[in-house]
Amino acid sequence: MAIRSGTQRRREAILGLLKTGSWSIPRLSGELDTSESTIRRDLREMAADGEIIRTIGGAAPVGYVEPPLGERMEQQAESKDAIAARALERLDEARVRTVFLDAGSTTVRLAERIRDRSELTVFTRGLEIALALAHPVGPKVIMVGGEVSTLSHGTTGALSDHALSRIHVDIAFLGADAVDPAQGLGEPSLDEARTKELIAERADHVVVLADSSKAGREVAAWALLPAGWTWIDEGGEHAQS
Repeated sequence: MAIRSGTQRRREAILGLLKTGSWSIPRLSGELDTSESTIRRDLREMAADGEIIRTIGGAAPVGYVEPPLGERMEQQAESKDAIAARALERLDEARVRTVFLDAGSTTVRLAERIRDRSELTVFTRGLEIALALAHPVGPKVIMVGGEVSTLSHGTTGALSDHALSRIHVDIAFLGADAVDPAQGLGEPSLDEARTKELIAERADHVVVLADSSKAGREVAAWALLPAGWTWIDEGGEHAQS
């Protein structure tokens, strides 16, 4: 059955918007002045035709991927250094012994600052972080196994979940593709979101390390965080209820 011209124009507009990244249904609805039920139907049919990728609550363009870690290491470099410095202060204030360091470009900067902290035990799912901490007088490092992402160089999946469900840490420093005070952490995949949600449940304190450009981003999946988590950006700490 042929698609009516109005529907076709709307779907072409959706494809145009998705070229900028993933969009939520409410945002598409507002931008195109169309009901959410109509947008939802469009997305369902467009996904069936292979034109888009459906995400939780929205859609992303075909081929949408997280930027590679090497590329992200160069972005917002000064902000990431400021965040890592404040995170180190937080670690010292808390007088912790067990730490989880997430995979990510900002957490790598924190890892570089604790290479000589032999009193710490550090759990990580990030390959770069494990290598950065592999130092003769450095902390004890425990690498969490699992499937390795070719983009983030972090582990996820069943093996990762199994290991994380059996540990407990004083503080967990998490990276994020997006941050929202209500929704928590945004990630490019459900596996990544699930991994962060699981470690957050196993930590006494949860601290998100992400520069302010991560606020308000549209991503594929969200990880809810426990009450009382903290977000550190280049402006300082922000306690979340």
